[in-house]
Amino acid sequence: MSNTRTIPFFNYPALFRETEQEFVQIFKDVCSRGAYILQKDLLELEDNLKKFLNVKHVFGVADGTNALILGLKAIDIGPGDEVIVPSHTYIASAAAVALVGATPVLCDIGDDNLIDPISAEQKITKNTKAIMPVHVNGRTCAMAPLEDLAKRYNLMIVEDAAQALGSKYKGKCAGTFGKFGTFSFYPAKVLGCFGDGGAIITNDDEVAKKLSLLRDHGRDKNGRVISWGTNSRLDNLQAAFLNFKLQTFPEDIQKRREIALQYHEAFKNLEELDLPPGPDDSQHHIDIYQNYEMGADNRDELKKYLQEKGISTIIQWGGTPVHQFKELGFNEHLPKTEAFFKKCLMLPMNVSLSYDDINYIIDAVRSFYKK
Repeated sequence: MSNTRTIPFFNYPALFRETEQEFVQIFKDVCSRGAYILQKDLLELEDNLKKFLNVKHVFGVADGTNALILGLKAIDIGPGDEVIVPSHTYIASAAAVALVGATPVLCDIGDDNLIDPISAEQKITKNTKAIMPVHVNGRTCAMAPLEDLAKRYNLMIVEDAAQALGSKYKGKCAGTFGKFGTFSFYPAKVLGCFGDGGAIITNDDEVAKKLSLLRDHGRDKNGRVISWGTNSRLDNLQAAFLNFKLQTFPEDIQKRREIALQYHEAFKNLEELDLPPGPDDSQHHIDIYQNYEMGADNRDELKKYLQEKGISTIIQWGGTPVHQFKELGFNEHLPKTEAFFKKCLMLPMNVSLSYDDINYIIDAVRSFYKK
């Protein structure tokens, strides 16, 4: 008997449908004003993000990858330099380093499946200029040992917080620890738009001056070109959508944390699963649960079983850590990362899920391991 129930991993149509009337009105408002590039809606979003993150400077840009590239350029990372990056990340993290002419040096993960300071330290050479912690799945890396490492070796910290807007470590938001931090507004992100989008933040005034020029063809406030730059501006319509969604962003985070707690309570006694930390497991971390990624015994069989039940899951980044892209010249052995990618699986995690959906997913996972 075929299953008739379908739970997509992410319900893209629901992004629009749930507040369709408001989005249509925003579209009409922006378009009727002819306000498409670098208009007040973008300025309002940037101001609201400054307040939300408690940061001095925010720049909306084309996407999260360009945010990284512009940030690296703004701090003069280039040919001959090395940047340490965890292999447990999307290719964009390492690609940004390569695309400014520098060399990404890949390191392993720790027990929290985030960048391992010990592995990172082993990768430092005389050419190392920065460390890039990647705040994967909505959890800020434990920044204290990384800050200590950067101080001892006189290195800069640059943060890929694409998946972690609103996540905190010891009261500070992801993206605010280093020279700059970057975010993605890809539709599936906790704060997502209807296309590509991103932002870069900094508390450094000199970096901010460079970013302002870099994202807009090197033009100053008077429109005069005073340096080389590119075209990487978050379009005003997407900014208006994001500004509207930012109003309910704290509630969206809370909903995700509630779903994560349901998963955690339901699965914590299953020996076959390695769970991410629960919402209340650490006094130092506030996780936003961009994803719910766990390690699972018999991962591939579980994925197939859930699909037969109508539940879509994802093996993040196609199941390939960055250091295994041999075509890019990598030849690393990172045992903890490799072990993690043999078991990792992401369950549906987004605010369009009903509590009935969550219970259905929980029952399906538990029934698989009872067999």
